[in-house]
Amino acid sequence: MTTEPLSFPRRQARTLRFTLGAPRAFTVAPDGSRVAYLRSSSGTDRANQLWVLDVADGEERPAADPGALLGGSSERLSAAERARRERSREGGAGIVGYATDTAVELASFALSGRLFTAELRAGTARELRVPGPVLDPRPSPDGRLVAYVSGGALRVVGAEGEDDRALVEPESDTVTYGLAEFIAAEEMGRSRGFWWSPESDRLLVARADDAPVRRWWISDPAHPERDPQQVAYPAAGTDNAEVRLFVIGLQGARTEVAWDRARYPYLARVHWSAAGAPLLLVQARDQKSQLYLAVDPDTGATRMVHADEDPQWLDLFPGLPSWSPSGQLVRIADEGGARVLAVGERPLTGPQLHVRAVLDVSDDDVLVSASAGEAAAVPETGEVHVYRVNDLGVERISQEPGVHSAVRAGGVTVLVSAVPDRPGAQVQVLRDGKSAATVTSYAEHPGLSPRVTLTEAGERRVPCAVLFPTDYTDGPLPVLMDPYGGPHGQRVLAAHNAYLTPQWFADQGFAVIVADGRGMPGRSPAWEKSIKDDLAAVVLDDQIHALRALAERFPLDLDRVAIRGWSFGGYLAGLAVLRRPDVFHAGVVGAPVTDQRLYDTHYTERYLGDPNTRPEVYAANSLIDDDGLVGAAEPARPMMIVHGLADDNVVVAHSLRLSSALLAAGRPHEVLPLSGVTHMTPQEQVAENLLLLQVDFLKRSLNLP
Repeated sequence: MTTEPLSFPRRQARTLRFTLGAPRAFTVAPDGSRVAYLRSSSGTDRANQLWVLDVADGEERPAADPGALLGGSSERLSAAERARRERSREGGAGIVGYATDTAVELASFALSGRLFTAELRAGTARELRVPGPVLDPRPSPDGRLVAYVSGGALRVVGAEGEDDRALVEPESDTVTYGLAEFIAAEEMGRSRGFWWSPESDRLLVARADDAPVRRWWISDPAHPERDPQQVAYPAAGTDNAEVRLFVIGLQGARTEVAWDRARYPYLARVHWSAAGAPLLLVQARDQKSQLYLAVDPDTGATRMVHADEDPQWLDLFPGLPSWSPSGQLVRIADEGGARVLAVGERPLTGPQLHVRAVLDVSDDDVLVSASAGEAAAVPETGEVHVYRVNDLGVERISQEPGVHSAVRAGGVTVLVSAVPDRPGAQVQVLRDGKSAATVTSYAEHPGLSPRVTLTEAGERRVPCAVLFPTDYTDGPLPVLMDPYGGPHGQRVLAAHNAYLTPQWFADQGFAVIVADGRGMPGRSPAWEKSIKDDLAAVVLDDQIHALRALAERFPLDLDRVAIRGWSFGGYLAGLAVLRRPDVFHAGVVGAPVTDQRLYDTHYTERYLGDPNTRPEVYAANSLIDDDGLVGAAEPARPMMIVHGLADDNVVVAHSLRLSSALLAAGRPHEVLPLSGVTHMTPQEQVAENLLLLQVDFLKRSLNLP
């Protein structure tokens, strides 16, 4: 008896887009002797184990297996842990995150709300019996203690399980200590809320009170017997959570950190290392000004180290701020029309590089992630490389065209490389620049190879990927635009697996175009910030600009053009079919932001300002307002609206109100509600059938066989 082979959509869903089994979350010991990381046992196993690689002999060994530690029982996640995973878009299971001491000898992690530690040299793991459910456990730098959050309290326990106690407990049910509030985790890239001192004698702890935040209710219409979920959601123009910061000693002594919270309410970043005083990055609500502050942990007083201002907005970058070992501030700045790395007040890079993140800071150099800048001699469409930067110049570490990232310590660099002609990512362990070992990936082969051309379109040089069916020979093809289109959501990447879904759509008979217009990262500050006050017209115009320019070079049928997208991409798809039906003939509108007033503060106000003082800007950038559709043109084009009913990021009200406005305007459309689905769609059957239903809709709408 033979088994029918699984379809690509089912295999993609089962493997979480072919990421299961791939190693991730690397930590290098400061002596360079070992590397810790997460990896599941196969390309279909969602449960991550904690692994250790011995660099000297290249041997890999497991340090913690969730199946063994839980005795084969299934995981049970608290509501707070589910929310943390939703904010980080984590679809895996088992050990999804861990932290280590400074020596990378002790690791801690939570499983099913319980606290575990692993001795990384010995490869043994154990449970510490503490009150749960446990969130975000982190060893002290010296490995003697583990701090964690439970019930909104920050607690600490000895590494052997002794002397568990609360250092600080919440004053009410709206207060948490040691956790990132919604807006920090969703939009600022700050996923944690407490930081150990280098001496392991005290901690910086964020206190978040969401009492001022408006409450929304998310129900499950498929299960009317269940209570709705209450969500504190800071919609644009409304109150945020109140965030304060304290230095808390191991005996519970508290000292509040003082800064002008009225002027700079956003606690964007916290850094505490042996190189200097604790560092804070705090932002004004309009994100046009920010301060780097050094903290006196004895008094809580702060002094300004540096201030930034920008007429559009100031971005936040991974790995920053930090001190150099010599005590200088390391930051990324927009200066002279370029995004540069600065140490102290001196820029170390110029317009040839567009710096994106700081990966490591050492005595000799700074390791950064960067793309080719506006002044680069040769455009490198979709490429991201790793560079060493110091006073003597810039050296590129990654060589192959592709998308690269790295982690480094003790003369050892873990280089993760995804390239166009090889599925997945390769992980090399380099010692002093030479290959010392590789980390094995168990990820499945996707079974298809994208037929992709990376190029730039039109005089604006819009980065694009163009895909044709695997068996294509000749003749014009109907077009499927497949963008994200919004800021910080680059889709045109020089990497094989980035185009698996677009290639599958192409194999259904389409020429697929992925275009990254203005607002996308990777070129220049001006390119990214040209969408200020205009998320709608600018991004839509760049999609049309790219489409028409590519039609001069590729056999595209411009009488049959569809567009699909999710989240910002869904919003863009809605804009396309409503405002430019002369160009777009059908759209799949997934989890769209339809009314900008319903999306969150830190994201929306960055681009559009305050809706209370600029209602006309919000109306111009929305698909709907209180009076119905905004800017809709004739003729009406087919639209499929898809939304998860459990989405707490882009709530389903966006799609329901759009459907009501379309109905009031007499415009036919389809609505596909996904019961129990959030902003992610990790459920296997849902993810598979969602692709199949989209293809069916697109073919019907464009009159394709």
